[in-house]
Amino acid sequence: MPHSHSAIVGFGMFIPNNRITTEEIAKHWERDPQEIIRGLGVKEKAVAGTDEDSFTLAFEAGKQAIDMAGIQSSEISAIFVGSESHPYAVKPTSGMLAAALDLHPFSYCADLEFACKAGTAGLQIVDAFVKCGQATYGMAIGTDKAQAKPGDALEYTAAAGAAALIVGPDSTDNAICRIEKTISFTTDTPDFWRSAGAPYPEHAGRFTGEPGYFLHVRQALTGILSVTKTKLSEVDHIVLHMPNAKFPSKIAKEFKMSKEQMQTGFIVPHIGNTYSACSLLGLVQVLQEAKKNQKILLVSYGSGAGADAFLFTMLRDGPALPADERSLHYVSYGEYRQNYEKSPVS
Repeated sequence: MPHSHSAIVGFGMFIPNNRITTEEIAKHWERDPQEIIRGLGVKEKAVAGTDEDSFTLAFEAGKQAIDMAGIQSSEISAIFVGSESHPYAVKPTSGMLAAALDLHPFSYCADLEFACKAGTAGLQIVDAFVKCGQATYGMAIGTDKAQAKPGDALEYTAAAGAAALIVGPDSTDNAICRIEKTISFTTDTPDFWRSAGAPYPEHAGRFTGEPGYFLHVRQALTGILSVTKTKLSEVDHIVLHMPNAKFPSKIAKEFKMSKEQMQTGFIVPHIGNTYSACSLLGLVQVLQEAKKNQKILLVSYGSGAGADAFLFTMLRDGPALPADERSLHYVSYGEYRQNYEKSPVS
C-alpha cells in the first residue's frame, strides 16, 4: 500500500573502539601535529581491528537498528549498503547482511558506491520503496573501513564505522522520525577517485573544497529549504558531511547556523571521517537527542560529486541506544598500518 511519507523506525551504529591520534600519525611523518590538528580539527580517528571490516561493522549497526525497531527481522525486505570498502570486489555485502541479519529471503538487495554519500543514497531508495508500497520495511546502511595512502593528507581523517537506519510507514506505532523530503544535486567533478585495482584513492586537492564539497553542499542545502519552504531558523538540528571539522564549520558560518543547531551531530573531531557512514552517524547522534516535533536537516556529500539533502520531523522524543561499555584502545602507527595493509580492496 502506498504511503504519503515514510519514517525512520529504528537506527543503530557501530564504531570500532580502536583509535589512532593525529599526533601519532604526524610524528611518524615528522610533521607538526598541532599544525595538522588546527588545520583539520580532527584529534583522533576510529580504526578497525584485525577482525573488523565493512561487513562486520554493518552487521553490528544493523542488529542494533532491528532491536530498536521492535520488529521481526523477516519483516525487512529491502537492504541497500553504501560503502567504498566492500570486502569483495564481486560478492554483495548486502546479500551477506540479508542472510546474517535474517531478513526476508525475498529481499531487494544492492551494494551502492558514491564516495561518502552512498549511505544516504540507500536511505533515499528505501524511502521510495516504502512510500510506493514496494516494501513495508527497508534498511539503509553506510559502512566503511576507509583507506588512505601512507603519508597522504587523507591518512589523518579516513576512519571506520557504520550506521544503519530502518524505514517504514510513518503511520506505525514505532515511527520515530518522518522523512519529509529529499533531493540530490550532482555533477561530474573529479575531486577524489580510486581507479580499478588501485589500493588507495587519489584526490585533486584544488577541487576538494571548491568546486567539490562547498558547491554541492550549498546547492543541496538551499534546494531542500526552497522546495520545503523552510527557513533555516526553523530547523533544530543540522548534520553536514564531515570530511574534517573545517569544511562543515565553514558552511555553518556562511549560512549563519548556530552552535546549538550543529553541536549534537558534529562528531568528526574524535572519530574522523567514516566516509559512507559519516553523515548517517551524525544523524544517529541527533536522533537520540531530538525531541518531538523538532526538525532535522541532513546534507551528505560524495566526491565525484554529489550531495543528498533531507528534511526530517521528529514524531516522538528520540530513543537512546544502549550504552557502549567498551574502553578505547589507542594503537601505534605501526599497528595501524599493519592492520590496514591486510585489508581487502574492493
